[in-house]
Amino acid sequence: MNPQELVRKTLGVVEEQEKWRGTETINLIASENVMSPVARSVFASDFMHRYAEGTIGNRMYEGTRLVDTVEQFCVDLLKSLYKVEYADVRPISGALANLAVFYAFAKPGDSAMSLNVSSGAHISYREFGSAGCRGLKVVDIPFDNGEMNIDLERFSDLARKVKPKIITLGGSLFLFPSPVKEIREVADEVGAIVHYDGAHVMGLILGGKFQDPLAEGAQILTGSTHKTLPGPQGGVLLTPDENMFKSLKKAIYPGLVSNHHLHRLPSLAITLAEMVTFGKEYAEQIVKNAKALGEALRRFGFNVLCSHKGFTESHQVALDVSKMGGGDRVAKTLAMANIIANKNLLPWDAVKNVDNPSGVRLGTQEVTRRGLKEADMRTIAEFIKRLVIDGEKPSMVKDEVIQVRRQFPTITYCF
Repeated sequence: MNPQELVRKTLGVVEEQEKWRGTETINLIASENVMSPVARSVFASDFMHRYAEGTIGNRMYEGTRLVDTVEQFCVDLLKSLYKVEYADVRPISGALANLAVFYAFAKPGDSAMSLNVSSGAHISYREFGSAGCRGLKVVDIPFDNGEMNIDLERFSDLARKVKPKIITLGGSLFLFPSPVKEIREVADEVGAIVHYDGAHVMGLILGGKFQDPLAEGAQILTGSTHKTLPGPQGGVLLTPDENMFKSLKKAIYPGLVSNHHLHRLPSLAITLAEMVTFGKEYAEQIVKNAKALGEALRRFGFNVLCSHKGFTESHQVALDVSKMGGGDRVAKTLAMANIIANKNLLPWDAVKNVDNPSGVRLGTQEVTRRGLKEADMRTIAEFIKRLVIDGEKPSMVKDEVIQVRRQFPTITYCF
């Protein structure tokens, strides 16, 4: 393929992606979201060409005066929204923010504790992820499969034996708040830091619809800026502790990040300003939609986890589809009808079953951002039922999915 042909085809692929994912699919991926038109409009600017090594007001390069201004906007808004003294937006992802915690507060050979991946952990807290890059020995936090939460009694006994340096809470499959206060009490006893990965629930935290982990005792909050917080892809670090913040800053630069992808900062500032105005309403509707989706799926015959607890307190709903061909089959079937979701390990799955786990994970943050409400969740659930339980051909359902999706062309909860 000659260069001109490659350019032409690449432009065509981008145009197809904009049409397909942007206007024709119902997106239920729990780790994605869309920026507002205003935030998106400033994503491609001169900021994308520039470097700003260092910290606000103390850069290695000249020409960063306006970068400092916008980065300070982001920091000030984060501190206000999360009621915290110290914030850093230089991590370029949530996973890198997690690595900064491990880099700052543990050394190779130290022990850390987190959930295992089957119980909902993100790969970055595990030995094959960022924690392993730091050389940590990771011990599983005991999990109550029925409650989809930490087993406090078993955790307390194990933590006293392990004496970890870091205890990481939060997760990638994250239905209910973690028992932060109780875990902090044990952490203080054994000399551990409580680190809370809020990547999935950052928007819910600031909207007051999930726990406030820092108020409950977590010492560090890391997160992503593009899940329930609907901004550009990136990461953040927050802490109320000045000394911890100093260590985290050094871990970020010069430790892990040189330039921190400046093009995302204006979009993040605008997103955070939007959340000042719309965050509470947005978070509330996300959770309402998740509960409505869980209830509708249960009524249609799906095994929705934790029906006895109202299915979820977050943006996520988890299905056990092991008797319906497994998560891989179900997710691929949905995708053929333009409903985008992901297969997911459940606590009783072995990690080796990652290719076809028992679960499917659904998230409501993007469909909520596009203006869908509880009644629309029942429509989505019926599509899923027709595809998975009734066995309708995806080609028969796809056109209806597109028609529903095109009824919501506007991104909401924004300026």
